[in-house]
Amino acid sequence: MAKPEEPKIIFSMMRVSKKIERKEILRDISLSFYYGAKIGVLGFNGSGKSSLMRILAGRDTEFDGHVHFEPGYTVGLLEQEPQLAAGKTVRECVEEGVKHLTDLTAAYDATWDEIGAAADDVERDAITEKQAKLQEEIDRLGAWDVAPQVEMAMDALRCPSADQVVDHLSGGEKRRIALARLLLKKPDILLLDEPTNHLDAESVQWLEQHLSRYAGTIIAVTHDRYFLDNVAKWILELDHGHGIPWKGNYSGWLEQKHARSTVQQKTEDRRQKAMARELEWIRSGAKARQAKGQARINAYESMLKENVAETEREFEIIIPAG
Repeated sequence: MAKPEEPKIIFSMMRVSKKIERKEILRDISLSFYYGAKIGVLGFNGSGKSSLMRILAGRDTEFDGHVHFEPGYTVGLLEQEPQLAAGKTVRECVEEGVKHLTDLTAAYDATWDEIGAAADDVERDAITEKQAKLQEEIDRLGAWDVAPQVEMAMDALRCPSADQVVDHLSGGEKRRIALARLLLKKPDILLLDEPTNHLDAESVQWLEQHLSRYAGTIIAVTHDRYFLDNVAKWILELDHGHGIPWKGNYSGWLEQKHARSTVQQKTEDRRQKAMARELEWIRSGAKARQAKGQARINAYESMLKENVAETEREFEIIIPAG
């Protein structure tokens, strides 16, 4: 996980649109976020949440617009139906998440034999230097204690027995294994599609605590409002293809949305009353003063267009860390 020294935008999408069977589910979304942002994604079923996650993960490239990842940052996605390698045990699948760490320690261990087999001092010094660099990287990543990390994740998420082959496990069991593997991998951008599904209350609590300490960016699609309250610092609402940002957790989103809806309703009530008056005037056939009459007709038509303008707004969203 490559934490930047200064706050930095690590992902941007510009005017991204996505259609599925002629239905536009994402419309001209412009989104940027900083390393460390904690974002919950809300929207009705079919609003494009899973499609957005697959675009963010680089799994879906069939869209209009542009997506840019800052080089050097990693992305990981928990899908609703994750794939596990056939024939592997639960432990083997989970340990795929720490393969980069076990490869480092294996390379370090191998240097002892290489030093013993060195032909001369020059070769021995070169291997010793390589060993020192490997040790420095292992220390930085905490790779010496991989086994306890694996055991903790498997236990906290109630994974099946470590030696059980994954081929005939249920969908929920496979999701818990995939989640443990992904958390151990520690990607810079962690994408979670319904992460609390198939977890018991204790596992959800552990996951919330783990994510609250997570250094990287988290983007989660979930219907679990308590999870969003405890994890999210921003809410991204998908509505009619648009992305609408709200600062705060789920409760903050509800409060802001209620206040905004109240203001919008009052504005709409006033607009509807004004439209009713103008419509009544137009139907009366008043034409005595043509210039003024045309001006009132133009004003009425302008009010009719306001709803369209409201729904066609483009949002450019920049979400900071935390």
